[in-house]
Amino acid sequence: MVTQMKADKLRELTVDELERKVDDLKEELFNLRFQMATGQLENPMRIKEVRKNIARAKTVLRERELKERKA
Repeated sequence: MVTQMKADKLRELTVDELERKVDDLKEELFNLRFQMATGQLENPMRIKEVRKNIARAKTVLRERELKERKA
């Protein structure tokens, strides 16, 4: 289980790797929400961590998109 991801580590990844990471995190978020609904979630703070990691990854993707447009 990965905890908080740093933006500089995400910037080292390729666009494909970042998109895959976002997909994996969204799937994990879905599973965590499902666990919460069924009363099996052990660490509710994990949902917050995953949401922030998704936001970080999307931010890096957006930065790259804007950089490409500018170039």
